[in-house]
Amino acid sequence: MKTRLLVTGSSGFVGRHLIQQLQGSTHLQVRALVRRLPDVSASDVEYVVLPDFSAVSPEHPAVQGVDVVVHLASRVHVMNDTEVDPLAAFRQVNVGHTLALARSAASAGARRFVFVSSVKVNGEQTAPGRPFRETDPSAPVDPYGISKMEAEEALKALALETGLEVVIVRPVLVYGPGVKANFESMMKWLVKRVPLPFGAISNQRSLVALDNLVSLILTCTTHPAASNQTFLASDGDDVSTTELLRKLATALDAPARLIPVPQWVLACGATLLGKKALSQRLCGSLQVDITKAREVLGWHPPLTLEQGLEVTAQHYFSERTE
Repeated sequence: MKTRLLVTGSSGFVGRHLIQQLQGSTHLQVRALVRRLPDVSASDVEYVVLPDFSAVSPEHPAVQGVDVVVHLASRVHVMNDTEVDPLAAFRQVNVGHTLALARSAASAGARRFVFVSSVKVNGEQTAPGRPFRETDPSAPVDPYGISKMEAEEALKALALETGLEVVIVRPVLVYGPGVKANFESMMKWLVKRVPLPFGAISNQRSLVALDNLVSLILTCTTHPAASNQTFLASDGDDVSTTELLRKLATALDAPARLIPVPQWVLACGATLLGKKALSQRLCGSLQVDITKAREVLGWHPPLTLEQGLEVTAQHYFSERTE
């Protein structure tokens, strides 16, 4: 008998790829909870339209007959948030809606809830060589990270109350085909052969390829040992910003024109320009240890960092020629 899987956030960056991977599955029956029907729908996916996930009752068709929920939908981290009270806005969606959906799914008979959280629950920065682990105390800094931490805590309490198996996945920066924001900007700079002042950055950053994250999520939907566990997600291959740009340039078949500007100069300049947070992402370290996922689940990232960057670069060029 097929496992009946409900996916939220299926129109997002990770969700679209997850749905693609699930097409043609012989052991999963997939239902997607969406705010609106996608322009291009998957033929073997059942879509249920619901603008507000908090309105899902145990009797709602979306959760009827579901065995496992993969919850990707959230209010995502945004730069220059215009909300008067950003934390309240994040809590409403990331905590309130998440808990309402999980409670209704549990009442309807679901046995497992896979919650895609964020490394921001751990914190924003690590000392080089001292990666975050699942056992580290939570130390979120911004409203997004705080809301994800509170959602995790609420789900764990619900698990104790109802017996629902809760699995938490905390990814680092996700890249892959269709990636946007700063990662896409880096590709544009490299392809245009723009000289970049990032040739002397000695930090260490963990990243996770889209294929690797989806692989871990799918493993967590069925693996017995995943029950009520938290897993950090990365490629397992950390690099400095300088190394990342060189590897990405290779994948793009472009020269990496990196000027070795000292990190302290970059930090001072960014602070003067009001871009301190961007400087932290470029120059600071953020590493995670995925030993737990390897040992408990027997999971290993299907793609290396180089392979992930190659797939990302190929998609970038395919979009430019369409």
